[in-house]
Amino acid sequence: MGSFRYLKFMHVHHLLDKNSIANTFISQLRNVNIQSDRLRFRRNIERLGEILGYELSKKLSFKNVEVQTPLGTANVPLHKEELVICSILRAGLPLHNGLLNYFDAADNSFISAYRHHPNDDAQFEIIVEYLASPSLEGKTLILADPMLATGRSFVNVLQALEQMGTPKEIHLVSVIAAKEGIKLLEENFPENSHLWVATIDQELDERGYIVPGLGDAGDLCFGPKEQH
Repeated sequence: MGSFRYLKFMHVHHLLDKNSIANTFISQLRNVNIQSDRLRFRRNIERLGEILGYELSKKLSFKNVEVQTPLGTANVPLHKEELVICSILRAGLPLHNGLLNYFDAADNSFISAYRHHPNDDAQFEIIVEYLASPSLEGKTLILADPMLATGRSFVNVLQALEQMGTPKEIHLVSVIAAKEGIKLLEENFPENSHLWVATIDQELDERGYIVPGLGDAGDLCFGPKEQH
């Protein structure tokens, strides 16, 4: 296995730099009068995963493949990379589904990473407890988590995945990111990593949650959880 090179050089692709239909999905995710519809909330994250996946696909490597049609042959450029989509449980599952809708031949990886507040205050640690993943050696890794707040979950997940091999390239996919979290990724992710994000918020609150954000994406997708 190779080793990661950590340089402050990350490509940030901000979807809402330009207006598009994605604005509608973001608006509904944020809206407290719509959030209670869990099916709609999950579907909006999934749709944004599809859009972000489409944009991400433009940066992949392609090769021409000859396809037989009823009337002849056509040369079609198809992406040639081995992809692994890794979602951070549990909020990452709808985003994972959206990406998988477009990259349906990709291998899949799942990892748990959650905040633990031992003293029920603003201080927390990120705990990683579960990992199921194929080898990442020489492959293109897509890491999916809808909320990029402090960035510590992505960093801890990267460390946990190092045992699975060194990816050729890493793409991170989020729905909403905070500038502070993006800065941490720039300091800890390999050279030439890509961040694909629908929209960027300005700040975090005292407990490290994105403001204005949308709340707890995992709870809004799947219901509240007991804290341990």
